[in-house]
Amino acid sequence: MLLEGKKILVGITGSIAAYKSILLVRLLVKSGADVKVVITPAALDFVSPLVLSVLSKNKVSIQWQEQHEWNNHVELGRWADVFVLAPVTCNTLSKMAHGGCDNLLLAVYLSATCPVVVVPAMDEEMWHHLTTKQNLSKLISYGNKVLEVNDGELASGIIGMGRMAEPEEIITYLEENCFREKNLTGKKVLVTAGPTYEAIDPVRFIGNRSSGKMGFAIAEAFYLKGAEVVLVTGPTHEITNYKGIQIIHVETAAEMFDACIKFQDAAIVVMSAAVADFTALKIEDQKIKKTGEALQINLVKTQDILKYFGSSKHPQQFIAGFALETENELEHAIKKLNEKNLDCIILNSLNDDGAGFEKNTNKISIINKDGIMSFDLKSKKEVATDIVNYIINQI
Repeated sequence: MLLEGKKILVGITGSIAAYKSILLVRLLVKSGADVKVVITPAALDFVSPLVLSVLSKNKVSIQWQEQHEWNNHVELGRWADVFVLAPVTCNTLSKMAHGGCDNLLLAVYLSATCPVVVVPAMDEEMWHHLTTKQNLSKLISYGNKVLEVNDGELASGIIGMGRMAEPEEIITYLEENCFREKNLTGKKVLVTAGPTYEAIDPVRFIGNRSSGKMGFAIAEAFYLKGAEVVLVTGPTHEITNYKGIQIIHVETAAEMFDACIKFQDAAIVVMSAAVADFTALKIEDQKIKKTGEALQINLVKTQDILKYFGSSKHPQQFIAGFALETENELEHAIKKLNEKNLDCIILNSLNDDGAGFEKNTNKISIINKDGIMSFDLKSKKEVATDIVNYIINQI
């Protein structure tokens, strides 16, 4: 996990949104992070130090001096890999922008040597006030990172801008903006995902059960290793929360081909999409009526995107394909590896329990010209990490 072993200091101020910070601390700890918490005296009206201490497994710092001990704000500010202030009230925002230091949290902020992430929460009129905008601009000019507020129901009862970002959004933001690795910095990666739908009339299509989960997981794993990622996906319900991934939505095999060839310069290409092998020779203009006992549809082959990339592979480019098989799996996968001039092929079988379309898990073998590397059944996120680590080692 990307946050595993990271030292994260969470700051909480006196906002009703502070209840969300309890879940934030829980999620950070669950992600493997070492978490400490500092809160303002005003935050005591909204959150329990005992709860935060139990969840973080560390003492919660509130005052300069507690039980005849001095809380070392300098030590806390130097300890963290990142200081996340969530929520930040309009009042604390103003003090941070102007160097105010009337509580321990502000002293820690002014002493912090790590990146600082500010997560505001306030009512809509306060959020839109010119003073707030100026304070935010100052904080950004000082090098702080600021999450945008959400639009939704506020404590005042109105619907508008000012809601604190959700804990899951904060986690994603930290992964993307503070802890992305640099293994693949400067490398462009092209990933394909999902099925393609080949129309036979305005209503019906030829397709398959691919969910796109594997391809999306692979794209995210590459992105978190520092790569510039382009994800070309067929119809799917999958989404990614990482804003830096470029997503291109297509429907047909022809559209996927046209989208992919624009990125032939990609250093790494991983084609996990389940592209239809055939498409209708003729797409009917109107819905086909049930007029007989049988229906004949003439099909023609689609453009083989993977073979095209393999045949035009340039030096230093790494190309990986997928093979989902139901019989003679290894034989068919090796044939595909050789015929399409791939650097490796990732084999999975519908005969393996928990593997294949629409599942949250997968079981794969990675095959290249030198041999086979097999993996146990894992979540698709873990499988994606295995695939990306393998490719990094190869290149």
